[in-house]
Amino acid sequence: MTEILPPECCQTMTEVRAGVDQTDRELVALLARRFGYMDAAARIKPNRTRVRDDVRKAQVIDNVRGFARAAAIPETVVAAVWEALVEGSIAYELDRFDALRTEASAR
Repeated sequence: MTEILPPECCQTMTEVRAGVDQTDRELVALLARRFGYMDAAARIKPNRTRVRDDVRKAQVIDNVRGFARAAAIPETVVAAVWEALVEGSIAYELDRFDALRTEASAR
């Protein structure tokens, strides 16, 4: 396996690709943790109408815009990624909310 180098130390595309692949693995692990919080939200929220919270969604996207600015990376790209992530998270949470209630009523 190729050693993972910081981006500024990469000299070949093999090194770049190894870094990108490792970063993707790390991002997926972080996303798994984030979706774990969606599981918790689905368990905690008292009713299905509370799953979508557009005020919170706007706050999350505003937060990541600021994080992107601070990191000097493209704010619009990060906001677009988070738009898709938050919408996907809402859909996931709705599914989990329904599944948890179905499981509970089957007992």
